Amino acid sequence: MSSKTLVVIPAYNEESTIEEVVRGAIVHADVSVTDDASKDKTPEILGRLQKEFLGRLFIIRHEKNTHIPGGIQDGMKLAVEKKYDWVITMDAGLSHDAGRLPDFINFASCDLLIGSRKDTLNVPFYRKIVSFLAARAMNYCLSKGIFNLIGPGIKDCTSGYRRYSKWAFQKIADHKLESIAFDFHMEALSIVSLQGGTIKEIPISYVFSNSSFNSKVLKLAIQFAKKLLLRKFGFSV
Repeated sequence: MSSKTLVVIPAYNEESTIEEVVRGAIVHADVSVTDDASKDKTPEILGRLQKEFLGRLFIIRHEKNTHIPGGIQDGMKLAVEKKYDWVITMDAGLSHDAGRLPDFINFASCDLLIGSRKDTLNVPFYRKIVSFLAARAMNYCLSKGIFNLIGPGIKDCTSGYRRYSKWAFQKIADHKLESIAFDFHMEALSIVSLQGGTIKEIPISYVFSNSSFNSKVLKLAIQFAKKLLLRKFGFSV
C-alpha cells in the first residue's frame, strides 16, 4: 500500500489533548487538523506544532463552528488537493489509540475500513445501546431489498476511527452533506455503501472521553436514519 496517507482530525477546544494526539499520529503519517473555531489554546498549540512539523502538519481554521462534518470534509478536500491515497479519521480527545495507525495503514485494500469498537472503557450503557440500535438501523437501510434485515452486517456503524480510499474520500469531499454532527459517520458510510464501495472492519479499543453527544445529537442521528429508510422505500426526502 502507498505510504501517502493523511490523518484527518477535527478539533474543537482540545487544548488538553491535541498535542499528544498529533505527536502520536505524525509518527505514522502526515496530519491535518481542522480547528473548528476553538476558543481555548488549541490554535496556539497547533501553530507551534506546525512550525515543528513543517510540511507534514496542515492546519485548517474555521472561524465559525462547522462541527464534525465540516471538519472532516475540509480535511478530505485537502487530501484531494495534495493527492493523498488514503485518509484516516480519528478523534482529537484520546478516544482513539494512535498506536493502531499502522494496522489501518497496512490493512488490505478496501474503500472504507471501520475501527469496530470491540474493547471499550468508560462507555455509558446508553451509548452502547445507541450504537447497537444505530448499527441495526443502518444495516437495514443499506441492505438490498425490503426483506433483507441483516444487510452488509456491519458491526459498528458510528465509529469515527476509519480509513477511506481515494475513491471514497473524493466522493465524500464532493458531496453536499446533510449531516450536522456525529451523524456524519452514518452519512459517510451510506455514501460509500450505496455507491458500491467495499467495506471492512478491524477491531479496536475505545476510551470514552468528554463528548458532545447529547439528546440533540441523538435526535439528528435518528432523523438521518429516517431519511435513509424513506429513500429505501422510494420516497424522495
